[in-house]
Amino acid sequence: MTAHIERLIQQLDDSTGPSYDARAELIDIGSDAIPAVIDGLPSLGGFGQQTAIEVFEEVGDPHCGPALIGLLTSDNPTVREWAAMALASLDIDGAVEPLRRAYRACLERATPPDWTEPGGIRWALTELGARTPVVPPLTAHLRATAANDAPGWPLARFPEIINDLADHAQVILYSQFWRVDAGRTYGVSGTGLDWELDWSAPWEHLVEESRTWSLLEASEAPVGDNIFVAPTWIDRTDLYPKR
Repeated sequence: MTAHIERLIQQLDDSTGPSYDARAELIDIGSDAIPAVIDGLPSLGGFGQQTAIEVFEEVGDPHCGPALIGLLTSDNPTVREWAAMALASLDIDGAVEPLRRAYRACLERATPPDWTEPGGIRWALTELGARTPVVPPLTAHLRATAANDAPGWPLARFPEIINDLADHAQVILYSQFWRVDAGRTYGVSGTGLDWELDWSAPWEHLVEESRTWSLLEASEAPVGDNIFVAPTWIDRTDLYPKR
């Protein structure tokens, strides 16, 4: 069995097809395979390590925690991002400080805060209770009055949300649009607007720039009573975290 598991682990790197079957079989083996997957991580490339992270998450064995923490310093940004999110999904003890260090490393590399890696780490810190997003009162109220299964806020209230967030010094990074139809949720193409903020600018400038762009996006957003919007925003402390 040990030799078989080792062969499966090496197949995790093969994106032409074998990785999918190897992943499924390792998940089926379960916790008995986890020590060998951990030992095999250094021999895998980025794709294989990402697939190994999926195995860790599906098996749900907390023994993979130290290995996931180690992947936070990988040279591959996707591996770092996936490891961060897996640490939160598995509720790994001791993950908060390594995640904070990983987030500071993102900022030191000048990774824009709206890229997926810092976004994934912020999500992980939030899930672990180490980050509390700022949700102004009006934004919270409008969210609470939406349907329980709504994927965000009613599109008609989007301008109010934008101004409420900006008035409370929050920077909107981007927004996603969703359509709810017959109880199912579908992604909706946005306006096509693609803005880039100058992250070297003062925070107050970033707030107003994101307000301007978001209001423009709201004016060009898809129309419909069943359209919802889910903006993603950050606070000043996300750009200038305390050490």
